[in-house]
Amino acid sequence: MGLLETFGIRSKDKVQIDAQLPPAIMSDRFGVGSYSYGGLYGNGYGAGFIDRGTALQVATVSRCRNLICGVISYLPLELYKKSTGEELESPLWLEQPDMRQPRAVTLAFTVDSLIFYGVAYWRVTSLYADDGRPSGFEWVANTRITVVTDPKGYEVEYYSIDGQRVPMAGIGSLVTFQSLLPGVLETGSRTIQAAIDIQKAAAVAAATPMATGFIKNNGADLPEAQVQGILAGWKSARQNRSTAYLTSTLDYQTVGYSPKDMTYNESSQYLSTEIARLMNVPAFMVSSDMNNSMTYQNVLDSRKEYVAYSLQPYICAIEERLSLDDITRHGNIVKFAVDETFLRADTMARLDAIEKMLALGLIDVNDAREMESMSPYGTEETDDIEL
Repeated sequence: MGLLETFGIRSKDKVQIDAQLPPAIMSDRFGVGSYSYGGLYGNGYGAGFIDRGTALQVATVSRCRNLICGVISYLPLELYKKSTGEELESPLWLEQPDMRQPRAVTLAFTVDSLIFYGVAYWRVTSLYADDGRPSGFEWVANTRITVVTDPKGYEVEYYSIDGQRVPMAGIGSLVTFQSLLPGVLETGSRTIQAAIDIQKAAAVAAATPMATGFIKNNGADLPEAQVQGILAGWKSARQNRSTAYLTSTLDYQTVGYSPKDMTYNESSQYLSTEIARLMNVPAFMVSSDMNNSMTYQNVLDSRKEYVAYSLQPYICAIEERLSLDDITRHGNIVKFAVDETFLRADTMARLDAIEKMLALGLIDVNDAREMESMSPYGTEETDDIEL
């Protein structure tokens, strides 16, 4: 998809998106107006608008979001020398980008923005005095952002937060994280809306039960009082879930569709699987695997696939952006410690590997202790004690 088609820009005039647009056209992958940036909810493809808050009311969407954000947010960020792979001392901002909240919170909402909008924003709050690189950040919600492009829509001229223009560099400027995947609100609005419609239909059927049939009299007409008595008795029997009795001349016939006929359960399960596919999360992780065809996997293999197919696009987007020269010194890169945390093997497997490396002389005891997060052996100097 081309840039102009993605942005939905059809005018040659300068494009400005007002942060105070009505909610119905306020959130797209940039968190701004749908007409100017993407036509994502009114682009002629038939997908209606849906916002993040509404999408999260679908249990599968919320579960998928929590699985992705929950894992990535607890992974440590570390600094490495690109040429040698040596781990370097991490700057303070890498441990806690926003001094007002834990690192995990900042990362969780950054990934959240990438999932739903395809882009995330950090505002620079402080700089290092020696090189002018950022030393502090804060995450900014997409719906607070306004974007102004050049007349042709090729480049962003400036950003605004809550209607206030921000500088393009220095304190107050924005760092943008571009996702490798389009936002779920762009690609999945129709599927998510269908899931919401099923929820509403099932809720209405449960909250407002109506008669699904009628009693037909095949004999002589009955007095009104007797008819009312029969109906009252039938209603009471249904409410009490007891067995009702009809004479040979009375027959109960159903009309309309029962909840089972409406396939609420089957449709809900199908849409849950579709949402899992939409968000690149294995269906079995959200209890949506309809065919239950998954073969045996150990926990580590399952986690490796989950990282590769579900988490890696968001991990890569954050790592690559934080490794650029405007944030990290040239020659250094930022990486998530996935292997040391989420993909860490069980204790016996690690000890077997360490034992083999020790036998081959690839590492020494101190290296082995460091691999297990233990303090290395050192020389201890003691003073002579005179008794």
